[in-house]
Amino acid sequence: MIDLIRTYLPNVYELGWSGDAGWGLAIWNTLYMTIIPFIIGGIIGLFIGLLLVLMGPGGVIENKTVCWILDKITSIFRAIPFVILIAVLASFTYFLMGTALGATAALVPLTFATFPFFARQVQVVFSELDKGVIEAAQASGATFWDIVKVYLGEGLPDLIRVSTVTLISLVGETAMAGAIGAGGLGNVAISYGYNRFNNDVTWVATIIILLLIFLIQYLGDLLTRQISHK
Repeated sequence: MIDLIRTYLPNVYELGWSGDAGWGLAIWNTLYMTIIPFIIGGIIGLFIGLLLVLMGPGGVIENKTVCWILDKITSIFRAIPFVILIAVLASFTYFLMGTALGATAALVPLTFATFPFFARQVQVVFSELDKGVIEAAQASGATFWDIVKVYLGEGLPDLIRVSTVTLISLVGETAMAGAIGAGGLGNVAISYGYNRFNNDVTWVATIIILLLIFLIQYLGDLLTRQISHK
């Protein structure tokens, strides 16, 4: 196998597995920039998405003012293209991380890109739940937190589905971040592949990204089916 890679993919072999430009670090940085923003942005997005429903018209704790503010914040960050978001948040990123370059610095704009996207997905999921279930819980004297549990329980399969979509979107955004200095497979594909006319590097990096996306989709679909059948 090693001989085949050295023969047919010489530039891929030259990069190697270890080192600052190695495939191992590139894959690790891509996973790092995907998982951490998903956890942080996902928690914030879930909270905001839930509040948008609970505080919206006819919601359990209807509050038009707070709902309007949350809606506008979500819409603004959702509308900013990710590459521009990196530039807009550069000073804030430097303030938090002490640098605006690298995988760790990329966590800030990636999180800001994730939470509004996920919040909208969560809002749609909870808005489409059977209102009869929520009304039945209220009629039985359920507390606020009991109703929140009902929302989370009833919407769990769809929450997993939108989480899968969010993760896949994040993988694409890590590639964009990598292309402008954050590292990861996007950086390998552009800096060591495209810019140096090493097509084998570009193709291998692209294939690894696709395999990662297919794996996320497969696991998300599998988990959704298992939860739905319970």
